[in-house]
Amino acid sequence: MRSFIFVFLIALTFIESGAQLRYEDQIRIKEAKQISYLFGDLIWSGYNEPPFAILFVMDNYEYLIEHYYQPDDFARLEYDTIIHSTLHRRPAQMNKNFLATFPFAGLNTIVIGTPENTGLNSTEWIVTLLHERFHQYQYSSPKYFLETNELNLAKGDESGMWQLNYPFPYKDAKVIMAYETYTQALYEAVKSIGKENWEATKKEFFSARRAFKSALVPDDYKYISFQWYQEGIARYTEYAFLEKLENYEASEEVKKLPDFVPFDEYKESFFQKHIENVRKLKLEEVGRVTVYDVGFAEALLLRELNPNWDESYLKVKFDLEKLY
Repeated sequence: MRSFIFVFLIALTFIESGAQLRYEDQIRIKEAKQISYLFGDLIWSGYNEPPFAILFVMDNYEYLIEHYYQPDDFARLEYDTIIHSTLHRRPAQMNKNFLATFPFAGLNTIVIGTPENTGLNSTEWIVTLLHERFHQYQYSSPKYFLETNELNLAKGDESGMWQLNYPFPYKDAKVIMAYETYTQALYEAVKSIGKENWEATKKEFFSARRAFKSALVPDDYKYISFQWYQEGIARYTEYAFLEKLENYEASEEVKKLPDFVPFDEYKESFFQKHIENVRKLKLEEVGRVTVYDVGFAEALLLRELNPNWDESYLKVKFDLEKLY
């Protein structure tokens, strides 16, 4: 009897009953996973090969989902029959506003807060999870991190924070002037796709892009190009999923969420918002935030000018200009 009690207590240290995720979080994650597996490989070959590892951060606890490894400070919970994954939990340590992907406990892991804490509705949150899933796809490319380091932009920073804090000349008057001309030309080129003025606006775009590049020293251009490549194409991937979802029927559980917006409706507002941001967001005011929508717009041009650009994306890294 004593041995039975001993084994039972030991088991409880590894498996806790109850304390699972909220139902609404379960069905959002389930929906994102289903969309990923249905459409991801149609957008990017091999998109679904990396583990879909998530660290879901709530106010009091954080949960590891579809993660191969159990760090010592996580307790194992019951198998989640909605998400179809074993869960591991610990008291919350990460920032509850996180929307990021980075190596954690041996895997490239999406670290994401709740919709309430990240300021997103259910539709936006699901699509953002697919954005972060794309970063797992990027990072799974052989030598991705090695080649990132070989850009020599870290200047001794081994934490990776240089990607956020690089001293780009956001407030340099010459750079701002060239940037505004470039982004206006980029906006006009995207808006003219399929129209009579396409050839003229395309030429103006490439001219303005070259001028912006000339306004930067080589390291600064490498940095902004890296950001367009990494974050801008992740933003584009959100839109690519929304295009695939035009005739997709969301699950009844997700459709019942009070803040769910049908994907086809969200697609239209998404495009308008992010293409307008190309010329609306000011480099000197928001800095690095501009890279998401500029990279998104460049991707729209890329697929018009080089329909097979996606096949070379992970081979020709960190400069979209080389893919045109």
